[in-house]
Amino acid sequence: MKNDHMKLFSPTHVGALELSHRVVHAPMTRLRSDPDDSPSTMMIEYYRQRASHGGLLITESAHPSYDSRGYLGAPGIYTDAHVEAWKPITEAVHAKGARIFMQIAHDGRQSHVDLSWGNAPIAPSVVPYETTVFTQNGWVPNSPHRALETSEIPAIVESFRRAAERAKAAGFDGVELHNANGYLADTFLQDGTNKRTDAYGGTIEKRARFSLELVEAFASVWGADRVGVRVSPSGRWGAISDSNPEATFGYLAERLNAYGLAYLHVIEPRVMGTETLVEGQAPVAASFLRKIFNGTIIAAGGFDRAGAEQILQRGDADLIAFGRWFSSNPDLPERLRRDLPLAPYQRDAFWGGDARAYIDFPAYDEARRDVDVTASNAETI
Repeated sequence: MKNDHMKLFSPTHVGALELSHRVVHAPMTRLRSDPDDSPSTMMIEYYRQRASHGGLLITESAHPSYDSRGYLGAPGIYTDAHVEAWKPITEAVHAKGARIFMQIAHDGRQSHVDLSWGNAPIAPSVVPYETTVFTQNGWVPNSPHRALETSEIPAIVESFRRAAERAKAAGFDGVELHNANGYLADTFLQDGTNKRTDAYGGTIEKRARFSLELVEAFASVWGADRVGVRVSPSGRWGAISDSNPEATFGYLAERLNAYGLAYLHVIEPRVMGTETLVEGQAPVAASFLRKIFNGTIIAAGGFDRAGAEQILQRGDADLIAFGRWFSSNPDLPERLRRDLPLAPYQRDAFWGGDARAYIDFPAYDEARRDVDVTASNAETI
């Protein structure tokens, strides 16, 4: 399909923001923060490289409190020092004419006592499971978690609200609630992990209460049209499950309609990329939620160029978030626009490391110039 007829490169908007294309940088945990959880200078360059005029970037998860972390090296947004460290990132992105939202998350039971002053990780209920988390001792088994007392929940909601205030002070254009991937908000929502019998558990309405309180906290700071929510109805990360995901996520989407959010960010099973493409299979979550949610939908899930265009043309999503391909292609929107070859991503650099395979991927035209110069020099020898 010719680029000028591709919906992927047509203008759109998310809430109050106008965008010139629909290629979104997905939130990706890269674990390259400084020891105090401040964004590092590497991160400034990473986001600067991936900003494009009229494009939208969503950051990796930033944590609203010290004890909300699940991985050493993930950034924070719980001190004034973090605000100052994030400012160069938002300034660099804005200088290139792009917009940037901060994703905010509490990792809940996916954590370790070494990351929370020796305190047990928290969850809505105790539902044992095993995973690994990254600490100063490397990848280690997660610590057993405990169930939150009802009286503790308002303080957690308040920590999210304060984080939203700090994100605003740091110059972001909006915030995204990470309500996916088995982290704290997701474990409240789904009945495989929420066994509570108080005001935050039991019925779908009660299980959704925590998520909606977080949305309201964000909206009180930003206005709802600068707030997004990320969900993973088909996800199993973090041993998450629900007995009736269509009912649960359908109810949440219906409730979110009342707010006028910037967007709903939906994670699909990875079926639409070139690595895992299943012919004829459509994304299931966005298609289902489109029938319920009235606002803008961002879909994520291993899309390639053709798969992204297909879901946009069907109308099941309005924008497409790319993660892995953005990690190795800082100029991804331009490469997709021109249908240029994509640089392969390097999985061993996804979760922590140095600048290698992080900020040393050149843009396509820069790489071509280097090849041409090398070839020219060789000819003159």
